[in-house]
Amino acid sequence: MTYQQILSEVRENILYITINRAQKLNALNKEVLTELSDAIRFATNTEEVRGILLTGAGEKAFVAGADISEFQNYTLAEGKDLAKKGQQNVFDAIENCPKPVVAAINGFALGGGLELAMACHIRIASDNAKLGLPEVTLGLIPGYGGTQRLTRLIGKGRAIEMITTADMITAEKAATIGLVNEVVPQAELLAKAEEILNKIKQRAPLAVASSIKAINASLNKEVNGFETEIEEFGNCFQTADFKEGVTAFLEKRKAVFIGK
Repeated sequence: MTYQQILSEVRENILYITINRAQKLNALNKEVLTELSDAIRFATNTEEVRGILLTGAGEKAFVAGADISEFQNYTLAEGKDLAKKGQQNVFDAIENCPKPVVAAINGFALGGGLELAMACHIRIASDNAKLGLPEVTLGLIPGYGGTQRLTRLIGKGRAIEMITTADMITAEKAATIGLVNEVVPQAELLAKAEEILNKIKQRAPLAVASSIKAINASLNKEVNGFETEIEEFGNCFQTADFKEGVTAFLEKRKAVFIGK
């Protein structure tokens, strides 16, 4: 896969995606979003890929927001279309990806950058990271799911405070309030993200996908999360991985899962 705005490479069953606009602090523009959408679609449909590691180029920023110059003259209709397509094609696609997506937040994660991180399943931050949703300083609100995902992660009161004050918070504060899973020194960031993905990729891929689907259902008012869990639990029984997992357990050996 060759892109202009992102780097994408599969190594040892992990798809590494790096937003490669360090000179622009990896700001999101139309090209970045289009390429991210394509990369996530590739990962979703490629059996070789067991997990995704998403980060930004350089040491200053994960993604420091959106490219404001692209939409400064948008109309009401164009603004709605921007948010709708971005949510559907990228942010929702990441959240609903059956492969685990880990965000390695290597610096500023602001605006659309924090929204991108929140769409990922797991967030690891470097100790120099700063996170925030500053859209109200531009006369806007978050448009890529930020109002919804931030509230789910840290609660209504803290979400309202973060969004309406536009304050940035430190990585340590983000970990304390549940916005990120863990904070590590920047030099250890990718290794920590890889450690998590390497552990997950040893598990049964279909069971991992079912887990993600059932957990996401708990936040979807249009479906019954308990019913989704029952359905996915039952589906596991018809997989070769279930048979391998049980057999390996009884034979006291390590299971070898094939994702079937």
